[in-house]
Amino acid sequence: SSGINAEYGGIVPGIKVDKGVQPLPGTNGETVTQGIDGLQDRCKKYKAAGAQFAKWRAVIKIGDDIPSELSIQENAVTLARYATICQQEGLVPIVEPEVLCDGTHTLARCQEVTEKVLAAVYKACNDHHLYLEGSLLKPNMVTPGMQCPDQATPEQVAEATVVTLQRTVPAAVVGITFLSGGQSEENATLNLNAINQYQDPGRKPWKLSFSYGRALQASVLKAWQGKKENVAAAQKELQKRAYANHMACLGQYGGDVTGASGKESLFVANHTY
Repeated sequence: SSGINAEYGGIVPGIKVDKGVQPLPGTNGETVTQGIDGLQDRCKKYKAAGAQFAKWRAVIKIGDDIPSELSIQENAVTLARYATICQQEGLVPIVEPEVLCDGTHTLARCQEVTEKVLAAVYKACNDHHLYLEGSLLKPNMVTPGMQCPDQATPEQVAEATVVTLQRTVPAAVVGITFLSGGQSEENATLNLNAINQYQDPGRKPWKLSFSYGRALQASVLKAWQGKKENVAAAQKELQKRAYANHMACLGQYGGDVTGASGKESLFVANHTY
């Protein structure tokens, strides 16, 4: 609503502006995100109400013969159109091309697909004249599929992720805020920590941070359980997760913060919201 104080407690409000994914005709179960129609008018209203940034999620699946070139290009172009519309109306766009972790694919396969997707996204952003310095990227970390028998260490995830970003993301992009994508709270933090510890500082020009949903909320919800008497305990869980991820952004997390959800898997197949 109008009257939002964008500076209250240092919190800057933003809004998710897409309208979810829909099947992409001519593909094998792939999707494209809806919501471009009327987006400019909606952004005007959101800005007037106090919003300062926006988010749009595109979803890419890995499987037999997918992602298709059509899926990659349609989602890349749609992300670029969303982002430039947001900037025209004074909102900072968070560009979120999520390569889903569903499947048995290997770390190498995820890296291959993520590189291809990010390259297409930034080609489209360039074609649409996006002001890169006024945008953020919210990508998946490069990990094996959740059902892959050969899982990766945080150090392996870090190397694959940073190399992927180096090959595809312009230095003009000021920040990369990773999604957690169904990782447990602890794994998401350990992987972020390893990414920031990865020794290639001269070629990591972006701030590498987090934009977690499930991996920031699971312990909070478990502690709260919808009960008023548990609010203080839930707030304490949020403080713990926020502190752990803050330290991971510095590459200084020691694995010494235990939450109520901890190492529980937060994976949801074909996750939509």
